[in-house]
Amino acid sequence: MADADIVLGPTRYGKAEVRVVHVAKSGGTHTIRDLNVSVALCGDQQDTHLTGDNAKVLTTDAQKNAVFALAKRHGAGAPEVFASLLARHFLTTCPYIDHARVAVEEYPWSRIQDAASRHSFVRTAGETRTALVHHDADGTRSVITGLKDLVVLNSTGSEFHGFYRDEYTTLAETRDRILATAVNAQWRHTDPGDERGADDWDKAYEQARGALLTAFADTYSLSLQQTLHAMGRRLLVEQAGICEVRLALPNRHHFAADLSPFALDNDNEVFFAADRPYGLIEGTVTRVGASDPGRAWE
Repeated sequence: MADADIVLGPTRYGKAEVRVVHVAKSGGTHTIRDLNVSVALCGDQQDTHLTGDNAKVLTTDAQKNAVFALAKRHGAGAPEVFASLLARHFLTTCPYIDHARVAVEEYPWSRIQDAASRHSFVRTAGETRTALVHHDADGTRSVITGLKDLVVLNSTGSEFHGFYRDEYTTLAETRDRILATAVNAQWRHTDPGDERGADDWDKAYEQARGALLTAFADTYSLSLQQTLHAMGRRLLVEQAGICEVRLALPNRHHFAADLSPFALDNDNEVFFAADRPYGLIEGTVTRVGASDPGRAWE
């Protein structure tokens, strides 16, 4: 194959997982934002790949420094706001960048209740809030909000039966089981919310999270797939500004322990919680007529 038949494809570069903790101080009352920020930039970068000429490269170290500097100058507000702020910064300050992708994870802290101090917090275990912003030089922007590892469980109200059987099927049908999962969800906003402040994004996030939890709790489930659809549908019904939601639900299996060797009945009271292998159910629920997201999810 001749060299002429080989070309450079799409590229991007950036700084991954910049951990920044911002403390907003209002008198003696403090508020914490604990973020993990990843930046990826696209643009006129052929020279550095083909010849090693770095004249058009904004160093990843400079990208990291911008995260800290902008947190100081503007505060690290809601993940959607901070990600948009960073994306605009890179597009307006570096002439060789035409697209910015900023992904933010937020690790939640709660104020310790009944404590004398107003600066003491406890980390909320497991769950992570996420935001993904894409911004083009022409002003086109997309915003995706989400959460990871939101662990939920229904101790009854779930069945699984009537499934296809092949020669390797050994799973017994059940009319009563524990249904547990760690919700991973992302939802795409119709409007990127240029006028929204941090409080608006925080409120919208809590409402979306609440819709997912309510749907999980209220759905009498014949399959985790059915529950996934109910959760996505509930979110779209309650949030007019969301056009699409993607969910990944690992099935955290709970198997009733066999107590017959001890002459004991087990009426779905004692379970073995298996961590792996696990079923993984994934799906998308979309509002009819939603526009093509392009690379918004990437």
